Amino acid sequence: MIYEGAVFRPPSEASSLILQVTLGCRHNQCTFCSMYKGKSFRIRSIEEIMTLIDAGYRAYPHTERIFLADGDALAIETDVLAKVLKALYQRFSRLKRVGIYGGPKDILEKGPEELALLKEQGLSIVYLGVESGCGTILNLIHKGVTPEEMINAGQRIVASGLKLSCTIILGLGGKEHSQEHAVETGKVISAIDPHYLGALTLMLAPDAPLIQKIQSGEFTLLSKWESLIELELMVQGLNLKDCLFRSNHASNYLPLKAHLPHDKEVLLSTLKEVIEDNREEALRPEYWRGL
Repeated sequence: MIYEGAVFRPPSEASSLILQVTLGCRHNQCTFCSMYKGKSFRIRSIEEIMTLIDAGYRAYPHTERIFLADGDALAIETDVLAKVLKALYQRFSRLKRVGIYGGPKDILEKGPEELALLKEQGLSIVYLGVESGCGTILNLIHKGVTPEEMINAGQRIVASGLKLSCTIILGLGGKEHSQEHAVETGKVISAIDPHYLGALTLMLAPDAPLIQKIQSGEFTLLSKWESLIELELMVQGLNLKDCLFRSNHASNYLPLKAHLPHDKEVLLSTLKEVIEDNREEALRPEYWRGL
């Protein structure tokens, strides 16, 4: 497969065939992110997408999972995306799942009947970058939505019957807003009640706009221990019905997994033990971490 620029996908899509049906990110304003800064957002034509599908089939005919990239594939018009999904399942006889990134604005522009149609045509899971539930932080990082809009977007996906995977970023408020970040993010995630929740730890590429605030002293990065304390506080506030939690992304200091709410107390106990006993050996070395 030939791709334009760098291609990104969620950790759980590591074995998926990636089809770049859009280029870049429509919002592309988040100050912590540099993934799509070198691209102009564009939705490929249906003809281009069908050519991609043909190329993907020739290279990987037995594909069982497909991820639709780049950052805003859900921005594709619903009727076009439905045609794409139908074509995927017709071409790949073993296809079991199709995933997609869904920005909160993209989700809110889809009505319930549109999301139901996409589910009917085989869309399986939507990945929503919540990042933070704190309105101050969402504003500071230029996310472009409020906590209330984030909740509405997440709840809309869940109500449609699609699987929802949310991500949050530890340390995104810096030391200046760490407690607010933990508490308010716990509230927003609880209100959304996603099927999957992933925690990343803030790492910045050299060209990420947030670097400028660090250099000016406006933003102070958390230490590894402070990021774990933040996670502990966040988990304390989670009230979820049936959610798989992971913090196994390469950016994290402490890989964790839990089924919430069943494993909540075990998860909190593990965090408390590692933090209070200063268990350095349990943490990833800095040189093992990555974006």
